[in-house]
Amino acid sequence: MGNITATMVRELRTETGAAMMDCKKALEATSGDVQAAKDHLRKQGLKTAAKKAERETSEGRVYAWVRDDHKQGALVSVSCETDFVARTDDFEAMLTALAKFAAGAKPADVDSFYTMAWPGAEETVEEYIKQVIGKLGENIRVTHVAAFENPAGRIDSYIHHNDKLGVMVSVSTTAAADKAAAFTKDLGLHIAFHNPPYMSRDQVPAEDVAREREIHRETVKDKPADMQDKIIDGKMGKFYGELVLPEQPWVKDDKKKVEKVLAETLGADATLAGFVRFDIG
Repeated sequence: MGNITATMVRELRTETGAAMMDCKKALEATSGDVQAAKDHLRKQGLKTAAKKAERETSEGRVYAWVRDDHKQGALVSVSCETDFVARTDDFEAMLTALAKFAAGAKPADVDSFYTMAWPGAEETVEEYIKQVIGKLGENIRVTHVAAFENPAGRIDSYIHHNDKLGVMVSVSTTAAADKAAAFTKDLGLHIAFHNPPYMSRDQVPAEDVAREREIHRETVKDKPADMQDKIIDGKMGKFYGELVLPEQPWVKDDKKKVEKVLAETLGADATLAGFVRFDIG
């Protein structure tokens, strides 16, 4: 049996609309083969009709809450069936409450978030959301959640004009607040546009690195042996520059890397502490 992770179960649930336990059983029955698991759910009559599933996951909002001192914050992505509901005051109030609660509760993922005790009530986050579902008459799901805390720096967010794409960044710095705020604002925009998968080279899967190096090794096989590794290293720099945030070309000046702009703006001691990027649809 393949290694069935919570992420795999959650993604299958999002795509099919089936219950979490049914998704887990389907993945276990198919040794982690996602497409086979979808077929398994269809055969059992547990997969929601494709049209309804698309409707459930295509609308919603990404919402950020940041404390006034910019030392704590949270980003949530919540999906619903229609844009009309996503724009209501009740949905807005729920987003605010969920994000503010997540900032303090620091859930590891959506599943653990759902099981947390909702403040001031004898219910969980999941039960709170069910009450909102009953009031608004649409299915509502938290699809992503992330919390940040950085006493040694600044946390900020960027929400795209359609409210379906959002970013939260954390930068450790001793620079003046106005300089830090200007940089984190631009950094959020950069991440929204470039969508970097990783914070550092160490996070890039080893198999991806090995495959990329092998491809380049084939292209330099006719070069002098003592030059091949240097050439490959240069090509790998471009590879990392597409994937790793500090090494990406800066959104406002592609002649500079993010890490260089960070040092020039906030000082050599400034560091990128973390980021997330959520989108809906």
